[in-house]
Amino acid sequence: MENRILGIHHITAIAGNAKRNFDFYTKVLGLRLVKKTVNFDDPGTYHFYFGDEVGTPGTILTFFPWDRVKQGRAGAGMATDVAFSVPAGSLEFWKDRFEQQNVGITATGVRFGDPFISFVDPDGLALTLIVPKTDDRKGWSAGEVNDLVAIKGFHSTTLTLRSKTATAKVLTDVLGYYLSEEEGSTTRYKTDAVATASIVDIIETHEAPDSINAGGTIHHVAFRVKDEETLMAYRKKVQAHGLQITEKIDRNYFFSLYFREPGGVLFEIATDSPGFAVDEAVDQLGSNLKLPPQYESYREKIEEALPVLD
Repeated sequence: MENRILGIHHITAIAGNAKRNFDFYTKVLGLRLVKKTVNFDDPGTYHFYFGDEVGTPGTILTFFPWDRVKQGRAGAGMATDVAFSVPAGSLEFWKDRFEQQNVGITATGVRFGDPFISFVDPDGLALTLIVPKTDDRKGWSAGEVNDLVAIKGFHSTTLTLRSKTATAKVLTDVLGYYLSEEEGSTTRYKTDAVATASIVDIIETHEAPDSINAGGTIHHVAFRVKDEETLMAYRKKVQAHGLQITEKIDRNYFFSLYFREPGGVLFEIATDSPGFAVDEAVDQLGSNLKLPPQYESYREKIEEALPVLD
């Protein structure tokens, strides 16, 4: 792989009740819980990572579930949709499943030539399932959500902005995306560095309300690089573009940098390595509560404070 941005690494959102969040993403959507850890800044709160069998970059949706979080509002200056890729012929299965599980379907149709259904999770987070023209990835098969219908990973994310100009320049001039096509008020940007999880859509609208980043909204979008050397090269590129960016942060399963793009969306750049199997065998991923080293001595108190999931 080249020393480029390799599409979306992960997307992180905010949820309410932890068990409700866990149940929806594992039992309804059929994703695998690949890591159960805690918020580094608030160890009394879980940090869930859902994805494919091994937590491949480009499949990972993560959550901070706070039981008493206020309801957020998707709006301007925020990523406002998480779109997953699913197999051809699977949308009818998902429509039936959502009706059976009382999941609110918000829209169906065709987006840039690909059929989709949009819906919301129990906290109101906007999600979409899209059937792309090609996607060779294998999703996590769990019970009724078998290989024929399983979510493969990310298709795209959508940013809602009052003006797209400055954000588009970050995507193209810094992150290496290119303008692909337009459909109504939506402009699509892609990278050809990877075949999947490669799309960022921007909706430009003056009608969007002010966003409130709380329950049921996306906290940040993380872009993928192969290693720490590439990560630090992008730190220089972001700084050269006149934007402030953090120092390198060790997140145990990847190294990352954070910066806020001019439209207000929080971006992260994250490495592929070391990955989620660094502290658990692949067949045990998500089975145990994994704590950052600085919190290990407080394990008993942390486990007592965290909600029970079973």
